[in-house]
Amino acid sequence: MKKYLITGLLVWVPLGITIWVLSLTIRTMDQTLLLLPEQWHPDRVLGIHIPGLGIILTLVVVGLTGLLMRNMFGQYLWVQWEKAMLHVPLVGSIYKGVKQVSDTLLSGSGKSFRKVLLVRYPHSQAWSLAFQTSVPGEVTDQFNEEYVAVFIPTTPSPVNGFYFYVRKADTIELDMTVDVALRTIVSMGVVADTEAGKHRNHIQNP
Repeated sequence: MKKYLITGLLVWVPLGITIWVLSLTIRTMDQTLLLLPEQWHPDRVLGIHIPGLGIILTLVVVGLTGLLMRNMFGQYLWVQWEKAMLHVPLVGSIYKGVKQVSDTLLSGSGKSFRKVLLVRYPHSQAWSLAFQTSVPGEVTDQFNEEYVAVFIPTTPSPVNGFYFYVRKADTIELDMTVDVALRTIVSMGVVADTEAGKHRNHIQNP
């Protein structure tokens, strides 16, 4: 009986979490419909509630924004808007920090989170996966040898973690993509082991 319950849980737990995440995402995105004038609300126009229309609206708004930013007029408006934002006390500091992070993660030219390293953490006899980020010049000037900045994410939530400066000589650079490293962390190594096993089987049985 126990093995049947475990098998059932292995089916329903990931399925249930996936459905919950999708449901939460759809409900959250549907809140964007509140930005429309009341007479334009789909529920009022169509007479029925259709979940997910907020996703379509969000994609349209984001796509049109990207299209606008591709021309000189849109870029000029955005530069002026950013200047105004940065001069607002507290808001400017928060906006600047968030923008730097988003530019790093979403921009193809960003240099951070492009390397996966092994670093000694939480003690000298243990190794942890880490992502190399950039070191501010003010910090670099304090060291007599080369240091790197690393972000060590936690399991199973990689959005939380620790930020350290470590000697580059004390790190090991891995031939691993950021995506694979993130999946390894979230799955606590299960997904990475499975993919490695498939790769080995493919080599042995071409």
